[in-house]
Amino acid sequence: MPDSAFKVLEILERSDAPLSGETISNELGITRSAVWKHINELRMMGYDISSSQKEGYRLTRTSSKLLPYEVHKKLRTQFVGKKMRYLENTPSTIWVGKQICSEGDVEKMHGMVIIAEEQTGGIGRMGRAWISPSGGIWITVVLKPHIPIERIFMITMAGSVALARAIRKEFDLGALIKWPNDIFIGNKKVAGLLLELAAESDNVHYCLLGMGIDVNVQLDQFSPALQKEITSISAEVGHEVDRAAFLARILKEFENHYLLIESGEYDAIIREWKSLSCTLERRVDIRTLKNSFEGEAIDIDEFGALIIRKDNGKLERVIAGDCHNL
Repeated sequence: MPDSAFKVLEILERSDAPLSGETISNELGITRSAVWKHINELRMMGYDISSSQKEGYRLTRTSSKLLPYEVHKKLRTQFVGKKMRYLENTPSTIWVGKQICSEGDVEKMHGMVIIAEEQTGGIGRMGRAWISPSGGIWITVVLKPHIPIERIFMITMAGSVALARAIRKEFDLGALIKWPNDIFIGNKKVAGLLLELAAESDNVHYCLLGMGIDVNVQLDQFSPALQKEITSISAEVGHEVDRAAFLARILKEFENHYLLIESGEYDAIIREWKSLSCTLERRVDIRTLKNSFEGEAIDIDEFGALIIRKDNGKLERVIAGDCHNL
């Protein structure tokens, strides 16, 4: 939307009473027809604005869309999310991130958040499809990290901790992290993360941290089999929630933990990840590209690998793969 439409919205938000088109036009120095045009733009973005010739315009309900304007009103970060790109629909926010990083100065994009109301080609770990209907939070954070390349994996750890903490603080739900990058409530998945990067030798050009959270997603649109495996925030709390406020909380939590990594506080991130893990001290089934086996998850090492004590007593270090709690 043009800036003028947001200015009209700000005026409506400040007033408890209806405002005439003339009052708004005088305050902004624009014509009444321009006010009418901006009102219609706001309505198209999901804002309910009543109007009458006698009383004028009145904002009756804010938009339920995940608009940057609504997130920024609640955002309390230093750099994460200060710049946003909003899309109604896109194949993948990570794909958009790759595109914009190839076209511009990544240093200036550091902390940018790409938001989509819906993804038609969302990608999960190991190239799997990620179903991303309207009502969720589907974002990618663009980063130009000043972190040793051997510690880049910790960005995913920071994101996982941030998501679990945000869910716990915002909704008082016992969210936990399942290795390597899923967030669970009880025995059902509610969110996942994916990190992609472009690098040469020890030089990281950029990182893209994708996050997908089932927030106000209607679960009955999924197959019965999938419904047994996933949940949503709204299903857990029993009502739809404010996605903009929740996203602002997530971004603040992520920034706090990202800054710990940049300052070298690696142990602090690992300790917090372990405290929120639903994988450690559990019997698990591991499936990698090469083999599969069962055992007890006893630890993660300093590089994020999962340490499994196999049934024969030997220790196995798992860098990547699927992990299922038994």
